[in-house]
Amino acid sequence: MKKFVQEFKEFALRGNVMDLAVGVIIGAAFQAIVQSLVNDILSPLLGLFGSTALQDKAINVLGVDLKYGAFITAVINFVIMALLIFLLVKGMNKLAGLGKRKEEEAPAAPVTKACPYCCSEIPIEATRCPHCTSVLEAEAADET
Repeated sequence: MKKFVQEFKEFALRGNVMDLAVGVIIGAAFQAIVQSLVNDILSPLLGLFGSTALQDKAINVLGVDLKYGAFITAVINFVIMALLIFLLVKGMNKLAGLGKRKEEEAPAAPVTKACPYCCSEIPIEATRCPHCTSVLEAEAADET
């Protein structure tokens, strides 16, 4: 039993689990903000066109109330949450990519050079120019 408790403690305090717990708590609080935005601001504004709050819209079918207004409100909540999460993830990816881009922007080693005799572009490993047939070995020795 002691080993089981120790394993559970290691699992529960692992970094990924703690990050997930923080994310869920912040997500729940954020969801409450979005729900308030939709229920307290957007739905009444949309209700101005129908003279009642959107959330209260319902239709009676065979004695059963179908609350389509509440469904539309839930869809609006989802769209707003998805948009904000998308923008948040996009922003985080952009921030994470800033360091990588600087590394990628470093100039690559040159793969060609100019022949000093005919000014043609030739591979950097070349010891003789394929255009003017000049020997380039002396130049390579001078550069090093």
